[in-house]
Amino acid sequence: MNKVTSKDGTTIAYEKSGAGPAVILVDGALGYRSFSPLGELAKLLSPHFTVYTYDRRGRGESSNGKPFAVEREIEDIEALIQEAGGSAFVFGTSSGACLALEAAIKLGARIRRLAMYEAPYDSEEAARPAWKEYRERLAELLAQDRRGEAVALFMQFVGAPADMIAGMRQAPMWPMFEAVAPTLPYDAAAIGEDRSVPLKRAAKVAVPVLILDGGEGLSITPFMHASASALTKAIAHARQRTLEGQRHDVDMNVLAPVLAEFYAE
Repeated sequence: MNKVTSKDGTTIAYEKSGAGPAVILVDGALGYRSFSPLGELAKLLSPHFTVYTYDRRGRGESSNGKPFAVEREIEDIEALIQEAGGSAFVFGTSSGACLALEAAIKLGARIRRLAMYEAPYDSEEAARPAWKEYRERLAELLAQDRRGEAVALFMQFVGAPADMIAGMRQAPMWPMFEAVAPTLPYDAAAIGEDRSVPLKRAAKVAVPVLILDGGEGLSITPFMHASASALTKAIAHARQRTLEGQRHDVDMNVLAPVLAEFYAE
């Protein structure tokens, strides 16, 4: 395990594996090196790339500088890019894809190519009240240090059935979720104030972008596909690809060759 220091003094823990051009993997909500499918993705990419996995601030072995702003997490990615030699490919999944997009907007060509999987934007007007209510309730629970309820609220919001959440609360993994619950607002901030696709900001991205979504999710979360299509139209050098048979929890064995092909172009 290695550490790099971000601009505000926050220490970011990371691991690197493999050899070749640098790829930085950005986790979504609740994910970090000890509990993330991106570890498997790193193994699959490492024969061709130097892969960086890291603990987003406030998770795992990274510290948590305050006050928080999305810009601080962009600076964390910037510090990793500097550690990797000044430029890197980047992949983000779920809310991590939103953060990766914000980094590409800010850091320009230092991110050589960006790949995103199912950034959970939703531009439908009907989605906005629920998003506002979720963020307000999340802030209330965390202010009271009710971490378990905050995690349950997040899972309920993303569609997990009540019986599944109840079962997970009895599982050994639950304390790991509670440990990183205070970072859930960071993911919400990366997604945005009203959760809509940030078309104007995304149009500033000038590097090649691969925007991915899962084919099976079309019948479950159709807004993911619509948001991916909207982003693709907004970004000059973007293309969209739907991975047939995949849901939000994408199979890394399906994803890895798609990313490897894109980064190798």
